[in-house]
Amino acid sequence: MLLRLSELKLPLGHADGDLAHLAARVLGQPPEAVAHVEVFKRSFDARKAELQVVYITDVRLQDPAQAPELLRRHANNPHIQATPDMRYQMPVTAAVTAPRPVVVGFGPCGIFAALLLAQMGFKPLVLERGKAVRERTQDTWGLWRRKQLNPESNVQFGEGGAGTFSDGKLYSQIKDPRFLGRKVMRELVDAGAPPEILQIAHPHIGTFKLVKVVENIRARIIALGGEIRFEQKVTDVLIDGGHLRGLMVLDQRSGRTCELRADHAILALGHSARDTFEVLRARGVHVEAKPFSIGFRIEHPQGVIDRARWGRHAGHPLLGAADYRLVHHVTGGAGSGRAVYSFCMCPGGTVVAATSEPGRVATNGMSQYSRNERNANAAIVVGITPDDFPRHADGRPHPLAGIQLQRELESQAFVLGGGDYRAPAQLVGDFIAGRASSALGGVQPSYQPGVVPGDLGPALPGYAIAALREALPAFGRKLKGFDMHDAVLTGVETRTSSPVRITRGEDFQSVNVGGLYPAGEGAGYAGGILSAGVDGIKAAEALAHMLSA
Repeated sequence: MLLRLSELKLPLGHADGDLAHLAARVLGQPPEAVAHVEVFKRSFDARKAELQVVYITDVRLQDPAQAPELLRRHANNPHIQATPDMRYQMPVTAAVTAPRPVVVGFGPCGIFAALLLAQMGFKPLVLERGKAVRERTQDTWGLWRRKQLNPESNVQFGEGGAGTFSDGKLYSQIKDPRFLGRKVMRELVDAGAPPEILQIAHPHIGTFKLVKVVENIRARIIALGGEIRFEQKVTDVLIDGGHLRGLMVLDQRSGRTCELRADHAILALGHSARDTFEVLRARGVHVEAKPFSIGFRIEHPQGVIDRARWGRHAGHPLLGAADYRLVHHVTGGAGSGRAVYSFCMCPGGTVVAATSEPGRVATNGMSQYSRNERNANAAIVVGITPDDFPRHADGRPHPLAGIQLQRELESQAFVLGGGDYRAPAQLVGDFIAGRASSALGGVQPSYQPGVVPGDLGPALPGYAIAALREALPAFGRKLKGFDMHDAVLTGVETRTSSPVRITRGEDFQSVNVGGLYPAGEGAGYAGGILSAGVDGIKAAEALAHMLSA
């Protein structure tokens, strides 16, 4: 039995043996009683002048028989517990005659759904509308460098999903009593991700490393009998008697459409699969509008954020580039009652063009594993609900009205940016003061294909602009320099999460179409790589149980 000790704090730069001595002291044991200490998680506490390293550890005693007695002795201490068993147990094994399940989409949710199905022996067939990750990367650079958009191969569509062109963040606030997030992390490490992601509090991989990791997982799925077909776009779903019977699939290379027999499919759609949402709605699959957020990307020199977060320790190699998390509840004006918060913070990263539709501009953030670019960026967004969406004449919002709003805002950003995929931008000081920016200051924006300084006021609804203007100075009071005049806002950020939910029951199937398993971020059940991967595992388990019944 191992003992898990949390909240163990030591000074930055402590000696190697200090952690084992501290663990022994917390347990009330002599140092020689501790045989080994393994770091489970490591973070930093910067709330005091003397920065501290905070550990969660798993401790093995020289005499393991002492562990139960020590747990009884420290029963009232929440920071001393038995280490839980986090090993994943396969729920079922496929029978030889099991039907072949289909997975639609090969982003984080689809990847882990397909991997788990393959590991259980179900030999899944994966349909991905975009290209393999390396071809997709070339198409993505085509927009960034040459202003040439491929609507089927870009930041949103292709192997790896939207998470590939992001910071590769691997942390989430989901409840995870079965440690499925640990399963995701271990599979990533086995596929070539840095092993330290299992220990650091806010792990990330970064785009360049993710590319190889995704390729390696694809190879493992294929080796286990799975099949991945790229440039295969699902254009229709065939439903008979309230149950899925097949999919119409367009081969985007040949232009031919064929029917694929499928009684069971996991829909691992990304949040930008707007045309697929429209098809599902037209075929009667239950879809509902859900809240999401809209706003801008903000950029600061990374050194400003480092000094605000780490003080005199800024620049320490162990700390790396600092991140932040901010929230403000608006109390006045048109935005009163709304929450403004930072989202998808990318230390030492870049702002990227993330549109998937011609004539529209959308932004996102990205970092490499090194996080050593000159700027820090994050989305600063305002929460909105279906009550804010465009409405029918009868006053009710359409289930897909959030998509309509996204498109309207992205089209307006395209116009404000000059109509060639450049993005509109404004200095933070000018935005707060309500005046247009005529030139950039000391912060050089990283967005490619480029920005056009101006007025972001028309880029979002008035309530969102009012909320952001109140929140930015409030954030400056929490994080020194955040509202600096020369910081740059770039618009618009609209793809924060899916604007729809494909409603499912406790069995993970659509509430009105059997055999259809909506999962992941596009279906409205995840937000980010880790939670999408976990939801993909759950959907695969549910489908496997049904196929094995």
